[in-house]
Amino acid sequence: MYIGAIDIGGTSIKTAISDEYGKLTNPKAYPTEAKKGGSHLMGKILMICEEMQALQNLSGIAISSAGQVDTENGTIIYATDTIPGYSGMNVCERVTAKFNVPATMDNDVNCTALGEQWVGAARDVNDFLTVTLGTGIGGALFINGSLYRGATFSGGEIGHMILHPGGNPCTCTQAGCYERYASSAALAVAVQQQFGELELPAFFEMIRLGNAEANVVFEKWIDDLTTGLASLVLILNPSVVVIGGGISAQGELLREAIQTSLETKLMPNHKKELSVVLAERGNDANLLGAVRHFLNNNPIQND
Repeated sequence: MYIGAIDIGGTSIKTAISDEYGKLTNPKAYPTEAKKGGSHLMGKILMICEEMQALQNLSGIAISSAGQVDTENGTIIYATDTIPGYSGMNVCERVTAKFNVPATMDNDVNCTALGEQWVGAARDVNDFLTVTLGTGIGGALFINGSLYRGATFSGGEIGHMILHPGGNPCTCTQAGCYERYASSAALAVAVQQQFGELELPAFFEMIRLGNAEANVVFEKWIDDLTTGLASLVLILNPSVVVIGGGISAQGELLREAIQTSLETKLMPNHKKELSVVLAERGNDANLLGAVRHFLNNNPIQND
């Protein structure tokens, strides 16, 4: 069985064809052209599906998407104005109508968690929290081996917890949100305020070389990040926290800093079995999670 996998982000759309074991082939990427809106994006999704069908006879289409997703109906419940007109769009219905194959869709961070739990850093872990650090902060929670989506498919919006009341304004209309202080984008802003035009990889090289000024910026960011994580761990009591997003490429330096700071903010029983790990599957995690979600809902057998 082969499944077309699509990951829709604000900047790019990544695709691959997967078998039922999560082996990905034919990886491709396309510009999202988000500013052109939801209708343009929908046309691009259908075009991508057609291209994949020409390469392989597909049993279905598995989609990971930014935004809040009604996973039962394959509809975008809410998306910010990053993709105008995307909210309310029934993506899966359109795909199925055109190609006569089942289609499923889930939120991108949920897909990260599903992918990492299937064939990644949280393989076979039943209770864990996934936190993705990027332009914002995304969250997904596994409880007793199942992904928790919330009453209206909107669980895991941890980036909009209030970390500093009355603080920096956020796109969600609140002020002081977690992601305004602890996302990769927030770190990039802090770095530029301190050092001018300096990219994050170069900043982390300064940390590795022991630059004291850079370390002050880094420690402030880590403190904000782990203050939010501590609240989540105290409430949820997971055994693993998976850190995803491009910044996870910084490896053990980042992982150790998070774990060390986080442990100082927890009660003994909460940290006794807790591990902070980095996502293993990188950009493939969302594609793999979309496939896992598809397989969970379409247990189609091989011919």
